[in-house]
Amino acid sequence: IAICAYVGEIAAGSVVRYAGAIQQLIQALTDLMSAWTRLHRNRAVMEEYLAYLDLKDVKKKGTIPVEKRRDGKFLIEFRNVSFRYPGTEKYVLKGMNVTLEIGERMALVGPNGSGKTTFIKLLCRLYDPTEGSILLNGVDIRKYDYQEYMQLFSVVFQDFQIFPFALGEYVAGSGQVERERAMDAIRRGGLEELLGKMPEGLNTMLNRDFSDQGVEISGGEAQKLAMARAIYKNAPFVILDEPTAALDAIAESEMYKMVNNLVEDHTALFISHRLSSTQFCDRILFLEHGMIVEDGTHEELMKRKGKYARMF
Repeated sequence: IAICAYVGEIAAGSVVRYAGAIQQLIQALTDLMSAWTRLHRNRAVMEEYLAYLDLKDVKKKGTIPVEKRRDGKFLIEFRNVSFRYPGTEKYVLKGMNVTLEIGERMALVGPNGSGKTTFIKLLCRLYDPTEGSILLNGVDIRKYDYQEYMQLFSVVFQDFQIFPFALGEYVAGSGQVERERAMDAIRRGGLEELLGKMPEGLNTMLNRDFSDQGVEISGGEAQKLAMARAIYKNAPFVILDEPTAALDAIAESEMYKMVNNLVEDHTALFISHRLSSTQFCDRILFLEHGMIVEDGTHEELMKRKGKYARMF
């Protein structure tokens, strides 16, 4: 360009135009290489992601519909259930025999690693037993329609997540929210004060991931919110894995009173290291090394002066 301008083959104004074109070409090539590098890096990540999506579902899923009982009577039985994780010979649960009847309040207690959470995950079919079977009203749960079986449980796990949805959508677990039902679940979950802070009520976004007007909530409020979601679902079985870990003593007491009223004719299953939760339960199972070593009410186990009494 400089030589052509010097010998007079192009006008001075063309120098600026051609120089600008070359500069744009260089920038475009730089952007192209940068985009190519990002695409190459993302392709490597997506290959792993797509490979994960292509994994075959090895979980057996039956077709039998879950019986729609008007009386809500569901009997679950663990029959000689044992479980070990793939790649290990150590059993997390061994020879488990337990019966859960509707309306019963049961607590699972014991030291860390005794199999309490694994018991819950087997019940909810996140895992299937290595040996033995779990029966619902006398039928192996693996024969039931998977989605219908899952509707029997309202579960609050210890490691639950608060997703950045609107408050009503989070409680309902769906984009379709029954307003009165959601409001009732929030009130029964002890969150009327939180609801009062929500500028748009049930339409207020949780957290600020997608909205600057989103409301940040505390750990205790998050735990109560997870409880409200379980209340909204209104399933026959309510399962609480460490439901009061983020609460203070007063809030914990209020939570257990609320849960006691919530359960009514439902079955409640608690996992807790705070043994204050076990005193109002109808039955307590003490697990150790994947086996039930003590079974009874709080009063019965305290009289035995065994492992439960020492832990209490």
